[in-house]
Amino acid sequence: MLDAYIYDGLRSPIGRHAGKLASIRPDDLAAEVIRALMAKNPSFKPEQIEDVIFGNTNQAGEDARNVARHAALLSGLPASVPGMTVNRLCASGLAATIDAARAITVGEGELFIAGGTESMSRAPFVLSKSQSAYDRNFKMFDSTIGSRFPNPKIGKMYGLDTMSETSDNVARDHGITREQCDVFALGSQKKYAAAKESGFFTGEILPISLPSKKKDEQPVVVDQDEHPRPETTIEGLAKLKAISEGGVTTAGNASGVNDGAAALLVGSRAAGEKAGVKPIARILSAAPAGVEPRIMGVGPAYAIPKALERAKLKLSDMDIIEINEAFAAQMLGCLKIMNVAFDDARVNPNGGAIAIGHPLGCSGARLAITVARDLQRKQGRYAAISLCIGVGQGLAMIIERV
Repeated sequence: MLDAYIYDGLRSPIGRHAGKLASIRPDDLAAEVIRALMAKNPSFKPEQIEDVIFGNTNQAGEDARNVARHAALLSGLPASVPGMTVNRLCASGLAATIDAARAITVGEGELFIAGGTESMSRAPFVLSKSQSAYDRNFKMFDSTIGSRFPNPKIGKMYGLDTMSETSDNVARDHGITREQCDVFALGSQKKYAAAKESGFFTGEILPISLPSKKKDEQPVVVDQDEHPRPETTIEGLAKLKAISEGGVTTAGNASGVNDGAAALLVGSRAAGEKAGVKPIARILSAAPAGVEPRIMGVGPAYAIPKALERAKLKLSDMDIIEINEAFAAQMLGCLKIMNVAFDDARVNPNGGAIAIGHPLGCSGARLAITVARDLQRKQGRYAAISLCIGVGQGLAMIIERV
C-alpha cells in the first residue's frame, strides 16, 4: 500500500482546441498553476519541495526537453527544486501523482508537486529525417493525438487502430449501441452542468489572464471551461456522423482535443503536521494494467481491481468511481466488464471528459483534484480514479477522504 496525502490542487480552465488558451505555451500554463498553488499554500515553503513531477504526452514541441523542469523554473521555484516529466500517454498526470506518492511512501522526500500539462492546440507537425543520403522522401505527422512514426512491426503484431477505432472495437466486442453511447454522453454534459451550477468547480479552477493585444485593452481572464456544450440534446447527438464507417463513436460522444494544466501538493502526513496543514485525501494504492492495443479503452476495468486488491478494498466500497471519458463506448465497456450499471450514480458524478475535455497529460491530475474535492463535499470515504491509455493500458489509484 501507499502512504501519501493530497493537500491541495489547482487546475487551469480546460480550453478548446484553438480556443482561448491556445496562445499559451504548455510550460507557461503549468508554471501559472504551480505558482498559484504555492501562493495558496504559504505554510509550505518552496524550498521544501523535493521534486516537481509532471505528466505530458506529446513532447514534440514546446513541451519537449523536460517540461516539468522548465515549468518549475518559470513558476519561480528555486533552482534547487528539480523536475521530472513522465509519459504514460493519457494517464501521465495520474502517473506523476502516483510517482510522487511512491517516493513519499519509501521516504525519498516529504513534499512534491505533481500534475500534468498539455497544449494540443500548439502540438506541432513533425517531419521525419531522410532514410538515406540524398533521399528526398519525407513524412510529416500531426503530433496532436495518436500514433506518429508508427513502427510497422507493431502494426503487424497488433494493428494500428486509431483512437476512435479502438472505441468502436470495444463497442463491437461488448454489444454497445450508438444510442447507449449518446445517452451516456448527454448524461456527462448534464452532470457537468449541474456541478458547475452548484459552484463546485470554482474551487479548483485558476483564472488565467491573457495579455491584451492592444495597449489600452484590459487582459482577458479565462475562468471557465470552454469545452462543455450545455445545449446538447439527444436528438442533436443522434444526427452526428460516426467517425468510422459502421461505428458508434462520434464527435459528440467522445472527449475533445484540449489545452490545460493541473497541479497537486502531495506530501507525507509529517509534512502537513509540520506546516499545520490538513490533507484532503490519502493515496492508498495504485496499479497499471495492460490490454490489447485494439481495445485500449477497457484498461481501467483491469487496473481498478488490481488497485482495489492492493488497498484491501472492493468496488462496492467506493463512493466515487471516476474513469476518464475518452469515449462513451470505452466507458460503457469498462462498466460492463466490472458489472457496474451504466447509470450508477457513483460513476463520474460531475461529468467527465466528454463534457469537460481531455488535455492528455493534464487529465489524470485533473481527475485527482476533482475527486478528492468531491469526496470532501459529499463526506464520502473512498474513490477509484482511472484512465485508459493508448497502445493498450489502464492506470488506477485509490484514495480515501481524510
